[in-house]
Amino acid sequence: MQGLAVVLFPVLLMLFALFMERVENRLRKLLEPSEEVQQYLDRASNAEVSELAKLGVPPAAARLPRRRGGDNLDVAAAS
Repeated sequence: MQGLAVVLFPVLLMLFALFMERVENRLRKLLEPSEEVQQYLDRASNAEVSELAKLGVPPAAARLPRRRGGDNLDVAAAS
């Protein structure tokens, strides 16, 4: 019985590592910033980015003034 455990442990560990790699890849794709977010961060001032990081996206977006009238992003619905 102990010999079987010695053989199965590395195999199960490898399968777990492969599974976790797949989970990590899916999470990485989900967490990539969208093009709109990247454009906002490129245009934003340091103060705006600091407030965004401190408060979180929906509260910070509500406190920041709109830059353009036609550029209405519903950040709360996107998050």
